[in-house]
Amino acid sequence: MHNNTRSHAAIFGLSWSPSNTALTILLTLLYLIFLFLFLTLTTPSAQGQTYRVIYDMGTVGEGIFPFCGVTIDGAGNLYVTTKENLGRPDAGTVFMLSPTASGWIYSPIYSFGGGYDGANPYDRVIFGPDGNLYGATAGGGGAAYCSGFGGCGTVFKLSKQGNSWRETILYAFQGPPDGMWPYNGDLVFDQAGNIYGTTEQGGYNGGNCQARDGCGLVYKLTPSAGGYTESVLYRFTFGADGAFPQAGITIDRAGNMYSTAGYTAYELTPSGSGWTEKTLYTFQGGRQGSWPFGGLILDQHGNLYDTTVLGGMGNAGTVFELASSNGNWAYNLLHTFVTFNYAGGNGPFSNLTMDAVGNLYGTAGGGGLYGWGSVFKLIPSSNGWIYTSLYDFCRGGRPCLDGASPVGGVAFDANGNLYGTTYYGGETWGGVVWEITP
Repeated sequence: MHNNTRSHAAIFGLSWSPSNTALTILLTLLYLIFLFLFLTLTTPSAQGQTYRVIYDMGTVGEGIFPFCGVTIDGAGNLYVTTKENLGRPDAGTVFMLSPTASGWIYSPIYSFGGGYDGANPYDRVIFGPDGNLYGATAGGGGAAYCSGFGGCGTVFKLSKQGNSWRETILYAFQGPPDGMWPYNGDLVFDQAGNIYGTTEQGGYNGGNCQARDGCGLVYKLTPSAGGYTESVLYRFTFGADGAFPQAGITIDRAGNMYSTAGYTAYELTPSGSGWTEKTLYTFQGGRQGSWPFGGLILDQHGNLYDTTVLGGMGNAGTVFELASSNGNWAYNLLHTFVTFNYAGGNGPFSNLTMDAVGNLYGTAGGGGLYGWGSVFKLIPSSNGWIYTSLYDFCRGGRPCLDGASPVGGVAFDANGNLYGTTYYGGETWGGVVWEITP
């Protein structure tokens, strides 16, 4: 006696006996193919946006390996820093890409020479109140304590003079007392023209850091007699406050500072003549993530957002929120990355970017469909945050002419186009600058 239970094959106007195994398998496969095509053709896709490489590192200029994203001016020009030069791992460059009707024009701005001149900028250059470009190098500066790196790092200014640019060293770090190796954190200006940043090491503070070169610090550079004077605002202890900050700071309207330091998210509040540190959250690893490498960003309600490089599902990183409520902070996991075909790195390394309606954008250095990272978007909804991959890198396989391992953040221009860089990929494997247009 036949079983009269209907199956999905009824969609095709067919029925069969469960005993007919071969026919069952065939029709099941046909149904799954039909279902896949139906969902593919009827589901809205973010891939309707257009991705293209607008500059391939090392094919025109000498800079390679951009560790950060881009800075955009009011005319739509892009400013990019590279960690190294072709054949010069102790150098680095700053260059500009200008949009024209026929494409993008490359213009060199500055090539670092190492030593006192500075070397290896991991951060973006930013525009100061005077219209000049400011940035930091992780090496160089000439300090004897860091002689193996040509120095302990610098803060510099690039000012345009005619058709060329001139570099001025604003401060050269000297070692543990005043900091060493400003790394992966954009500089920040306040309204008075003071500059703020972090160094990964330096800042002896006893305890766990005494036997080391210090566990990192937050510094301030104050304009003084034509130059700048450094003051240390906070030295990390490798205790509950964290250690080894690798991100810049965010300043709110009240003058409070926010950032991450290894395994913590923290706040610095002005208090009398000094600053008071408050640990907002301590990362424990596992599902909640670990090692927030990028800096925190603020929304209009005072909530903080960031990413972790590790943790989450597959140890591929996370996106999280620290929600503010009457002086307390609640951790919310927004997204956890799953590593597919891991090749180029872990999860997100850099800051997120938020658009005017509250969507979050960022990059993941590894994973994605092809194993070499992705550009993603998170959309808030009543049921949580909806994740969309805007682009997955290395579509054609090695040498990944479309780029690989995007470790820098993303930036929007006035027309809503999205820009960023990849650390690897391109014809010389030195990275690319990319554009995604709506």
